[in-house]
Amino acid sequence: MYSTTDFRKGLKIEVEGTPYEIVEYQHFKPGKGGAMVRTKLRNILTGRIQDITFRSGEKVGRPDLETRDMQFLYRENSDLIFMDLTTYEQLTLDNSGTGGKEGFLKDGQECRVLLYQGKPLDIDIPASLILEVTDTEPGAKGDTVSNVTKPATLETGLTVQVPLFINKGDRIKVDTRSGEYLGRE
Repeated sequence: MYSTTDFRKGLKIEVEGTPYEIVEYQHFKPGKGGAMVRTKLRNILTGRIQDITFRSGEKVGRPDLETRDMQFLYRENSDLIFMDLTTYEQLTLDNSGTGGKEGFLKDGQECRVLLYQGKPLDIDIPASLILEVTDTEPGAKGDTVSNVTKPATLETGLTVQVPLFINKGDRIKVDTRSGEYLGRE
């Protein structure tokens, strides 16, 4: 069990049998009565955001969540197929629940998969990855104007905006949270 004093951004809790992740929280004391904790919670199963207020000191459950190291094998229609690295068991995850993270997965990549009651829900990938540019327009020599970008397709099929000097075959560092170009490797 967690108390409201344990709340922090990213903490996973269970309220009325549903798993949530804390997006924001704020302690406040109204004019009358005891202190309260106002939270914004993301439903882990559906992705919806809800505002819930708790009394200070109130207890909430700990969800049956587990993370496992897995290897991404391949895509099949809208599903992502993973293999557990210890048991070699294969699990299927619908890519609609990953929040766009599936665009950074390449075949054979290792990542952590979040499971709720044994069912895969989400993937945890590093904050930045190094990926190869497979298609982009060639940059013209002398194009050095700052803050001008062009689209580039990466080896995973994802398209990101990159500076004009990036060419096909270059390896670039990409922020997986925002999809932004961070630098050339």
